[in-house]
Amino acid sequence: MDLFMKYPHEVQQELLYSLLQQAAETEVGKKYEFSSIKNYEDFCERLPVVQYEDISNDIERSRQGEQNIFWPSPIKWFAKSSGTTNAKSKFIPVSTEALEDCHYKAGKDMLSLYFNNNEDSQLLSGRCLRLGGSSELYHNNTSYFGDLSAIIIDNLPFWAELSSTPSQRVSLMPEWETKMEAIIKESLYHKVTSLAGVPSWMMVLLQRVLAQEKKASVLEIWPQAEVYFHGGVSFAPYREQFQKIFPTSEFKFYETYNASEGFFAIQDRNYARDLLLMLDYGIFYEFIPQQNGTYTGTPLPLHQVEKGVNYAVVITTNAGLWRYQLGDTVRFTDLNPYRIQISGRVKHHINVFGEELVIENAEQALSAAARAFSVAIVDFTAGPIFMDGNKKGGHEWLIEFKKDPEELAAFTAFFDAELQKRNSDYEAKRYKNMTLLPPKVHAVQPGLFYRWLASKNKLGGQHKVPRLSNTRTFVEHLLEMNV
Repeated sequence: MDLFMKYPHEVQQELLYSLLQQAAETEVGKKYEFSSIKNYEDFCERLPVVQYEDISNDIERSRQGEQNIFWPSPIKWFAKSSGTTNAKSKFIPVSTEALEDCHYKAGKDMLSLYFNNNEDSQLLSGRCLRLGGSSELYHNNTSYFGDLSAIIIDNLPFWAELSSTPSQRVSLMPEWETKMEAIIKESLYHKVTSLAGVPSWMMVLLQRVLAQEKKASVLEIWPQAEVYFHGGVSFAPYREQFQKIFPTSEFKFYETYNASEGFFAIQDRNYARDLLLMLDYGIFYEFIPQQNGTYTGTPLPLHQVEKGVNYAVVITTNAGLWRYQLGDTVRFTDLNPYRIQISGRVKHHINVFGEELVIENAEQALSAAARAFSVAIVDFTAGPIFMDGNKKGGHEWLIEFKKDPEELAAFTAFFDAELQKRNSDYEAKRYKNMTLLPPKVHAVQPGLFYRWLASKNKLGGQHKVPRLSNTRTFVEHLLEMNV
């Protein structure tokens, strides 16, 4: 890690050449003549930036057993994406190199960073309560597919199984409700020193544990617990809820940034809100800057990025993804070493009226409003209210509160003001209600989002509620269920 922090550009350049060399004799390598690519400029000229839809046919061929299409080593694992930017499932290739040199290496690095910052840690004296994917691993001809977390758990070495709870059998249970009960039953009497999983689902699990044991704090059940490693969704809406059930300043929260396509960044300092970009995991990075609310420009290499700008992430990986647009957006907080914050999704924003509202704006404003009104937010989503004749447009928000605010109108006004503080484009459109009317906020029924995900068979794992949308599809369906 010290090496890539000191020589980030050299490490990335060497990695790109290595990937090109390894894949030179693949179908893609021959098509774009990898063997004659001499520099980054050649790479950019030869290979187009692609999205999943552009390569889905090749991935399907690989799933049916064809090999050496986009990566030389056999691909037998495919991570089934929850499809947050697309209702259609995506199957992301996972090579042996991606498992060993990216995902498992990241797990070791995460622990190394944590121990480096906390020398007195007793983490290894107990077990990690892990909450992985809820999907089974399915066999398809010569390949397997399932949630990435299920693939990782299924391939873990035996020593990792000994230091985790629940068992592999329970972790890979497909039915969410049965799995939750089994996790609680199996883990309750272990010495748990750490926790790992997606915040939304971990909160559901921990609230059930607290209710069953009639306790107010998780530390009353697992007093040796010292850290929660989280990722998958933003922690901002959940931070205060977790701090309430881990009521000590000594308990740590460590964020990771990983996806089906790879493991990208790890929080490298206690209490930091940004993540160290990991540059030696077999992933070459490029970044498309946001311009006029879109991400359609020319990608930039790492050494050309600037602080404070939103970028769409483009990756080239050791699983055969070549200049693949990930769908996530990040903002750099530091350039020496390179640290980032996840700012949202390329397609998950609201920009119907030129307001360019991204997830980061929404989460920060909601967190501020929740603090001001002493409420906890369980989940939320938002979509546009389209202009109709002389009627102006706006945003409609569906928010599930743990306990509704006493004055929803006052909460809404405060939230609106916080959004304007964080987004000048939104503020301009809201000026004197010229373009946008005040937001319309619904305090929805308890459990609405859980029921909505259940209706789509998307409980657990990496599945999540779409936060912001340029359409009313999610809002309309949820309003229909909110009766």
